[in-house]
Amino acid sequence: MRGMSLYGWIKGRRGPSGFGYASTAEEVTEGIDLHGKTILVTGVNSGLGHESARVLSMRGAKLLGAARTTDKARDALAQLGGDTVPLACELSEPDSVRACVEAAAEHGPIDVLLCNAGIMALPERTVKHGQELQFLTNHIGHFILVTGLLEHLGESARVVMLSSAAHLWAPEAGIQLDDPSFEKGYTPNRAYGQSKLANLLFARALARRFEGSARTANAVHPGVIATNLLRHMSPLVKVMAPVISAVALKTIPQGAATQCFVATHPSLKDVSGEYFADSNVSKSSRHARDAELGERLWELSEEIVAGL
Repeated sequence: MRGMSLYGWIKGRRGPSGFGYASTAEEVTEGIDLHGKTILVTGVNSGLGHESARVLSMRGAKLLGAARTTDKARDALAQLGGDTVPLACELSEPDSVRACVEAAAEHGPIDVLLCNAGIMALPERTVKHGQELQFLTNHIGHFILVTGLLEHLGESARVVMLSSAAHLWAPEAGIQLDDPSFEKGYTPNRAYGQSKLANLLFARALARRFEGSARTANAVHPGVIATNLLRHMSPLVKVMAPVISAVALKTIPQGAATQCFVATHPSLKDVSGEYFADSNVSKSSRHARDAELGERLWELSEEIVAGL
């Protein structure tokens, strides 16, 4: 590290995969031919979702791009060219997600489900359909989407859940099974952390259900990136974001790398139930490794979905 800053060393460091912090989505997919593959990406209209869709389409995939409205998805996909299908999928509206399942199923079999969309750190507790909005959007919406499409997945399909290192912010219990909507006290970071832990636990519970098949399910931490997720953060954070980004945050092409790597790289065809950061397997929290908690979350999710 002589003559190099700690930050410079971190940016240049690469793991066993050959990729690292500064790798981009284009770099990790270089040489990969996705012609004949169908990939569904949520949150395709901006940020990591749009960059992932751009790169995956560039590699030849047929893109099913989901956004809150068909118009948003269509506008985003129009910038890409290639074989694309716009889909409406408002993750906080169960009927919209179910309609997306029906529409996407017409284009199956689906080879990759890249569950990228999400919301972050709402300053005040917001409830919709009886559920805290981050838990509903980030976890329950994707739970409905993925479980609804299971029978329409290809034989070696990959499910990639966008989690976050913020899963470490989850409450002491990990998932508040008796109070998932924080009726007994809300803080933005704990609620967001719970939703990201739920994404990770869901990926691992799904991986257990895929055992004996060629299908895989994994979760990823994209890094810290200045995207639309910051729209609910404090005014100071928003003002400082460009400065912080210049010295500490990943670019969007770098942030999209890990999910594109996990979604497509041939070296991962038999890797399932893992948590990735910087395009390498990483360590998660003890709650994220708790299979029993994952199964209890699955049961709770089914109960919630049944009531929506």
